[in-house]
Amino acid sequence: MEEKRDEEMPLRPKQLPVIEDPRDHPLEQLAELRSLLQADAPLRPDPRRPGFYEIDGAANVYYVFQYPSGMKVMLLGVWERDPIVELAALTPPAA
Repeated sequence: MEEKRDEEMPLRPKQLPVIEDPRDHPLEQLAELRSLLQADAPLRPDPRRPGFYEIDGAANVYYVFQYPSGMKVMLLGVWERDPIVELAALTPPAA
């Protein structure tokens, strides 16, 4: 008797969350955020607000709220990364 094999399901492309933008950010910022989400960029949780995260882009930091379903993200703020501050955070204090 021949063993029945399960049919393999075709791979589906990862579905990106819908980006809600109530503050009308520039298209370039929305495109960068979309690419960060597609690349599974690390999300830094806001310790004071559940569901709110920061995402580091090349030149900007994005502040978003992720809906519990995970299928929608609201872009709330964008600010430029400050390389001086980032370097200072990595530098050990002088002895």
